[in-house]
Amino acid sequence: MGLRIYNTLSRRVEDFHPLQPGRIGLYVCGITVYDYCHLGHARLLVGFDVIARYLRARGWSLEYVRNVTDIDDKILRRAAENGETFEELALRFTRAMHDDERALGNLPPDHEPRATAHIAEILGITAGLVDRGFAYAAANGDVYYRVSRFEGYGKLSGRKPDELLAGARVEIGEDKEDPRDFVLWKAAKPGEPSWPSPWGAGRPGWHIECSAMSMKCLGETFDIHGGGPDLVFPHHENEIAQSEAVTGCEFARLWMHVGPLRIDGEKMSKSLGNFFTIRDVLAKWRPEVVRYLLISSHYRSPINYAEDSLQGAESALERFYAAMRDFGDVPAADAATLASSAHYPRFVAAMDEDFNTPEALAVLFDLARELNAAARSDTQRARGLAAELKGFGGIFGILQEDPLLFRRGGGSGSDDADIEALVAERSSAKRERDFARSDAIRASLLERGVVLEDTREGTVWRRS
Repeated sequence: MGLRIYNTLSRRVEDFHPLQPGRIGLYVCGITVYDYCHLGHARLLVGFDVIARYLRARGWSLEYVRNVTDIDDKILRRAAENGETFEELALRFTRAMHDDERALGNLPPDHEPRATAHIAEILGITAGLVDRGFAYAAANGDVYYRVSRFEGYGKLSGRKPDELLAGARVEIGEDKEDPRDFVLWKAAKPGEPSWPSPWGAGRPGWHIECSAMSMKCLGETFDIHGGGPDLVFPHHENEIAQSEAVTGCEFARLWMHVGPLRIDGEKMSKSLGNFFTIRDVLAKWRPEVVRYLLISSHYRSPINYAEDSLQGAESALERFYAAMRDFGDVPAADAATLASSAHYPRFVAAMDEDFNTPEALAVLFDLARELNAAARSDTQRARGLAAELKGFGGIFGILQEDPLLFRRGGGSGSDDADIEALVAERSSAKRERDFARSDAIRASLLERGVVLEDTREGTVWRRS
């Protein structure tokens, strides 16, 4: 069959054929670095990390580009509030983003272009659009894109021209010919950072940044453009319009968007009091538990973040690590070994069909059950299965910890510390042959859903 991917533009799953055989150019709209990354960002970052890992595991030569927006209204406002330069603020939160990514087990993209490093390319595209009549310099010093000139406007989002006009508005200070028009170059306001241009000092609009960076890194036409669900309109719609108008070429051949993230069934919002940064969550839960939750749903599906969802993710990981607990020294199987596994065809069939991680994880659960059975009778075979499980897990960025250490870790921090203290107290009671106290602690923990297992290395625990 080969790789098939859902294309937001065509609204169907398509057979994937790259521009160059064996090579894929992937551009993902990254983070505007004015604050710490939140859970919605985690969905995007982890989702495309798994996709990149799988493509490479299948032998594709992938060039993965994910930008950083380091000049933006939000960045300028926050920097002014903090009394720091926009460069200092953007650098600080870019480093924080990298820390969060490492904590979640992400691999870095191949290229991470910054908007402020591509001013020349932004000016070149803007000038080309003005020359072709697709953009105009307004009396207020801004340069706007002329939406009415681009016949395909709305093709990504499916919005019709009259719907776009009804929803459009002109903000104070704007000088548009048409309410649907959007800014390419913003005239500098007093005290704002700016760069010289043919239309006066100013700075780029948000949409033009990604066109400049993606085409600089991957060319005028590339294979896949990805992003979050909120970017389909207007950001990606505008990217298509300005890019295809200036080059006369198809911009991205396929568009991918991850699904939305909900908090207890509701949209995440500071006004609702349910806004969580990645750091907030990692203070309570193991990074691998959070990562597992994010990949346990199909990347296009909505995902619900809730305490019981995290507990379910933790339980699933504990099942895997329990199967591997006697094989912590076994290295992960390499690509050639995985390709010869009896489980490989099902795993690949799932992932090749639009990166269906839930189906692929079901293969890993089958492999874990087989490993449990083999561990009781055939240690050599069990070691091979453990290597396979770790190898398949590595494609998802999971199952790389020491099994015993993971099982001692459990879920949220303060509760874990209490459990660990009770386990230590029970071990002390056993050494002192106070078996009544030892049994009472075991029973108490069992009532809390914590199961103890005594091993040669000591007592380990897991949530039932």
